[in-house]
Amino acid sequence: MSLLIATQNMGFSPVDLFMDADLVVKSVIVGLALSSVWVWTIVISFMIKMAGINRKSEAFEREFWGSSDIAAFSKAHAQNELPVAKVFAAGMAEWRLSTKGKHIDRAGTRERLATAMDATIAAETDRLANRLNFLATTGSVAPFIGLFGTVWGIMRSFAAIAAEQNSSLAVVAPGIAEALFATAIGLFAAIPAVIAYNRFSHRLNQYEARMGRFADGFHGTLSRELELEA
Repeated sequence: MSLLIATQNMGFSPVDLFMDADLVVKSVIVGLALSSVWVWTIVISFMIKMAGINRKSEAFEREFWGSSDIAAFSKAHAQNELPVAKVFAAGMAEWRLSTKGKHIDRAGTRERLATAMDATIAAETDRLANRLNFLATTGSVAPFIGLFGTVWGIMRSFAAIAAEQNSSLAVVAPGIAEALFATAIGLFAAIPAVIAYNRFSHRLNQYEARMGRFADGFHGTLSRELELEA
């Protein structure tokens, strides 16, 4: 009965576990908690950002394909910061450079147009994926950091057994509880990060494919214009 009472008197709430932990375990828990907060910040901000980009890109493409004057459309969207608009701007910039002379190298122009737009697609995809690296890192590393806290807590439990010459639950429970809490925090940070990274990578691949389809269509339009050049 005395063992049960002693165990019940110990605090096993997350706050109590954190306050009773030593400096090393506290550092692990704080680091993982901050990582979790940053993970959720990235998740929410990326979801909002991609939703806006997809909506605006759809409107941009619809307006482009409905336009009869590419030059006027380019002027109207000169300051547009959408990734797909930057792909369009890269194509237009290369078109102007390649067709400003008297003699136009049609094959070379087509190749340079494709290269310019493909490079812009790659750059914009990398820019959108910039903060996703943190999700991948957290998903890979957080469980091991939590495991470090687990090992440290168990080591404290064994040290307490040696110091007290007592292997009762009241002696080892605090260290084991801290260890398991550190593991839980590590998983709490890692699991959403892995799920979000995989999901967002898929959405980025979809948007990259969308930019590629737009670039191919725009390239076809400019290729037809080349055929009309004298």
